[in-house]
Amino acid sequence: MSVSHAARRTAADLATMPAPPVTPIVTRLTRLALAALVIAVLVAAWYEAEMNPAQLLRDAGNMATLGADFLRPDFTDWDVYFNAMLETLAIAIWGTVLAVIVGIPFGILSAENVVPHWVAFPIRRVMDACRAINELVFALIFIAAVGLGPFAGVLALFIHTTGVVAKLFSEAVEAIDPAPVEGIRGTGGTWLQEIIYGVLPQVMPLWISYALYRFESNVRSATVLGIVGGGGIGMTFNETMRGFLYSQASAILIIVVLTVSLLDMISQNIRKRFI
Repeated sequence: MSVSHAARRTAADLATMPAPPVTPIVTRLTRLALAALVIAVLVAAWYEAEMNPAQLLRDAGNMATLGADFLRPDFTDWDVYFNAMLETLAIAIWGTVLAVIVGIPFGILSAENVVPHWVAFPIRRVMDACRAINELVFALIFIAAVGLGPFAGVLALFIHTTGVVAKLFSEAVEAIDPAPVEGIRGTGGTWLQEIIYGVLPQVMPLWISYALYRFESNVRSATVLGIVGGGGIGMTFNETMRGFLYSQASAILIIVVLTVSLLDMISQNIRKRFI
């Protein structure tokens, strides 16, 4: 085939190709309006949050002093920090255990494939409320009710985590294969038997994974709860920061990081056994 003939065929093919679709003017204007809205929101949020990068340069000396102290961790009172970390773990353990115990029935009753809508809807709204309010807010409420200490932290994590795990558990139930449940129902099984033999075997691995994940998250949350008086190592960290004892605060942070990392490795191994 000659070069000129090939060139003519290419030109003919290009001539017969359909023209690219033209985006309607309304669509283009809508996209421009959305882009302008996003930019406007970002600019408004910038001023509302008082973003000031220049302040980092002005306070560079203070940050250098703070960083130097944090690079010299002081473990003189390591036994105090260790006991406070154990208290934090106890808060996270009981907050998670209570939430899982209560979240299992609420998670099942929130799944519309196993209960009627009129049952699932109000329970979901209650769980939404538990999940929407941060554990710090719950901690302040329970501190006013039962006083400072780890019990207030346990109650705060319990209520908030119940809302979270109930949602996760219900989503797992709604994603099950309906065939085993229908088979049990077809043999005359009760609703409870459908749940025990048709639902739970399918969702248990996911539930275990979700519970372990929430426990890891609650360890971190329990650390923060101590800052507002919810017990644990957060209270000790708050005291060191208020006293400008940055070397001790650095030691506390190292203990927290090591603990969370160790728990992450342990929970990862447990997940591999069940999933």
